[in-house]
Amino acid sequence: MAASENTVRETFIPFKASDVIEMCLRDAGTRLSGKDQRSFRDLAKMLSHIFHHEFHETLTQLKAAYAPFDPDADTRPLDLPSPEEMDRARQKLFSGITHALEKANYHRLSRDELEAALADSSLFKLRLDVDFDDFEDIVFFARGERRREEDVRKGFKRTTVQFDVYERVAIYVRFKDQAYFDQQKRKDLDFVPGSTVLKLFRNVPKADLEILFPNVKIKMRTIDKLLIGIPAAIGGIVVLATKLMAPILLAFGVVLALLKIKDTHPTIDTKALVAAGAGLGAAIGYIFKQISSYKNRKIRFLKTLSDQLYFKNLDNNAGVLFHLMSGAEDEELKESILAYYFLSISAKPLTAEALDHRIEDWFEKQHGWQLDFDVQDALEKLDRLQLAHETGGAWSVISINQANQQLDALWDGYFDFSEAR
Repeated sequence: MAASENTVRETFIPFKASDVIEMCLRDAGTRLSGKDQRSFRDLAKMLSHIFHHEFHETLTQLKAAYAPFDPDADTRPLDLPSPEEMDRARQKLFSGITHALEKANYHRLSRDELEAALADSSLFKLRLDVDFDDFEDIVFFARGERRREEDVRKGFKRTTVQFDVYERVAIYVRFKDQAYFDQQKRKDLDFVPGSTVLKLFRNVPKADLEILFPNVKIKMRTIDKLLIGIPAAIGGIVVLATKLMAPILLAFGVVLALLKIKDTHPTIDTKALVAAGAGLGAAIGYIFKQISSYKNRKIRFLKTLSDQLYFKNLDNNAGVLFHLMSGAEDEELKESILAYYFLSISAKPLTAEALDHRIEDWFEKQHGWQLDFDVQDALEKLDRLQLAHETGGAWSVISINQANQQLDALWDGYFDFSEAR
């Protein structure tokens, strides 16, 4: 599978944080002395620790909020939460996950986008069915829209097809309570009623988002029904004409004789019985063969679906929280580093619009990437950490040495155990 350049501008920065730091230092060249370059690396390290500390606090809160709903939990609660506490935890969980996804530069898929994916033809030639009534809530988030190519078999030849994929898809699902499924008289469910499920996948074609639904069912496409039904119908006619005609005529004659519609009785000898038995056996064998053919085709479809989910799944439930927090930390660090660097090398303060244009233009020209840099979020972080300030609509930053001192003082304040406190 080959990927081309991104087809839409997005806020996600597709480089590691360490690579972004190196990109800035290489761009600076002789503008930063060896001492300033070391100070810049120290600045990046301090920012990394601060963001990690902040997101660790958020992760701890989200783990506590998710604990009552986690279907994979192996711990017991100290006290059973009340219904009101469960509702508050559920609201806190959803708002916290949404915040983390936004910081990791995911965007929420609209209902129109989901419906378009469900209506589009599947790349994997599967017809899938999703029962939306099973869900209390279901929300999809995506990041990294790309155009890809893949060789697929069509008939007796292979051809190259192009399709759009999301590099990352996160799902928040809350199932309805047990009472609903009891009312529907549904048993042997593949999920836990009332549970909240978190999923994270990679490289998902936009046209196949339905494979990610936790209650998806495979159905035969019309073409698959024809591939089984037409040969079955033709074969049935052949069996009827060659194998079952003699036993049918024999049975018909017996019925007519018993009803006294016909005076003569059919001759039932060993040869006739053997022929009738052979015909019935052939018919029964043919029926079982068609049933087996249908089941085998469905098994192949199920294997295709399971293979896709196996290789695309990145994390589940509580593990998704850790994954998202790590991604959010990286994005916060990369955005802060880029905004600080370009403000620090500018000869004069820059407006948010000018800074945004410089960073996006630099990425496109130097690194072949169309970036929609989230300049407002980056400036808000620098302002909150007191590394940048705005005067008359233009932004500037403090020196690298001052920035390191500011971050060092901020870090010391996180762990103040003095008597005065």
